[in-house]
Amino acid sequence: GHLEHSKYLPLLDAVDKFRMALNSGSPPGAGPYYENQGYQPENLYSSQPAMAPNPYAVYPAQYYPSTVPQYAPRVVTSASTPTVNVRPKSLGGTTCSSKTKKALYITAALGTILVGGVLAIVLLWKFIENKCVDSQMECGSSGTCISPYHWCDGISHCPHGEDENRCVRLYGPNFILQVYSSQRKSWHPVCEDDWSESYGRVACKDLGYKNSFYSSQGITDDTGASDFMKLNKSAGNIELYKKLYHSNTCSSKKVVSLRCIACGATWNTSSHSRIVGGSGANLGDWPWQVSLHVQNFHVCGGSIITPEWIVTAAHCVEEPLNNPRHWTAFAGILRQSFMFYGSGNRVEKVIPHPNYDSKTKNNDIALMKLRTPLTFNETDKVRPVCLPNLGLMLQPEQPCWISGWGSTKDKGKTSDVLNAALVYLIEPWKCNSKYVYNNLITPAMVCAGYLQGTVDSCQGDSGGPLVTLKNGVWWLVGDTSWGSGCAKPNRPGVYGNVTVFADWIYRQMRVTF
Repeated sequence: GHLEHSKYLPLLDAVDKFRMALNSGSPPGAGPYYENQGYQPENLYSSQPAMAPNPYAVYPAQYYPSTVPQYAPRVVTSASTPTVNVRPKSLGGTTCSSKTKKALYITAALGTILVGGVLAIVLLWKFIENKCVDSQMECGSSGTCISPYHWCDGISHCPHGEDENRCVRLYGPNFILQVYSSQRKSWHPVCEDDWSESYGRVACKDLGYKNSFYSSQGITDDTGASDFMKLNKSAGNIELYKKLYHSNTCSSKKVVSLRCIACGATWNTSSHSRIVGGSGANLGDWPWQVSLHVQNFHVCGGSIITPEWIVTAAHCVEEPLNNPRHWTAFAGILRQSFMFYGSGNRVEKVIPHPNYDSKTKNNDIALMKLRTPLTFNETDKVRPVCLPNLGLMLQPEQPCWISGWGSTKDKGKTSDVLNAALVYLIEPWKCNSKYVYNNLITPAMVCAGYLQGTVDSCQGDSGGPLVTLKNGVWWLVGDTSWGSGCAKPNRPGVYGNVTVFADWIYRQMRVTF
């Protein structure tokens, strides 16, 4: 059966040429490279046993934010050169004796066994080296293991201090700064008493915003906290986390709200009309939206989260497109036809999620790091969207917006203009019902659209944003991932669940490349 598509754009001619250039030995008629073959066939739905979805399904623990800081080794970024398959030249009529052939075969076989053995030893050594016993934490890529009691205790035990630079997080729609207490083994808001902007700058750096700080202010705590982290003024000139201590009181009755970047703001009040079923956007409506090009053609969308980082979908950067040299990002331009005249921003690093599954599209998220940072301008044509904070509660049918240059009908051509549409979140149990996606939706995915069809993202919208407005801030809820057709009844759009990936994103941003 025909497998269902991603929200990729087929771009038949351009991509065929591109694929042929990369794989000169591939057979003719292999089909366009971007026709992603990762989806379940329609007839799979009828062949699966009818099961009532359990709305209270217990999801694997890995999808829930941990109560203690989690440390994982660095994700290897992709920067490989594409392989070019060259057909062997003919031997021009020369013949080999059977003895020579035999010797060659034996040599080749022994060589293969030897290489395989060496690889196995290397992999086994790596596996053993990276295994920290019990609940020990691995220090980044160094392989050193330390006790969890040393996490965030104000003293660096890891060679590069990884155990002390992940002790902060932002919580809820008001960006409340929380710090991990190594004594209590839990997260607490920071009391505003004696707090200053310089501490806020340190916390932003530790989150992953290397050169960015927006505001640090005291707000009334709305999380109902009874314990706080407080600054010890007399602690002298030592690191921030060594100055913080656990307290049951906070005399100012205010906690620190920390904004590291001026994200999620648009000042355009133009009427957003309702991609398929959507209509043209105005400049500044979706200032975080980027068009990601390969060889002058729009292939995927993306969302700006900092001047140098873009969120997109992992299926956009499957081999051979994991090479950053293929990609250029265009920001602040509404029309594809205008992008031919701009230079765009070259991509320096491509980081797909390490657990991305190309068959099921689970963990379908990737990051791109730009060679030169974007400039956020006063006219608000180019601005970042906010990453969702832990504790950002959304309604079961939260109104969201999708945007992109994808097809305006199933299997249609790319749109020249940026389109946007209003869609609503669909609860996982509804989306997993046997009439919709029959348990194909994992906790790392989110569904949005209309069960009756009519409005949806489509091919070419892949990697682009699913955003929602809450507390006056636009949040990146999802990245466009896949769907069965476009705008078909009972086949809504499926998006990567960015809330699940926020911690992974910060972890990549923190790494010093």
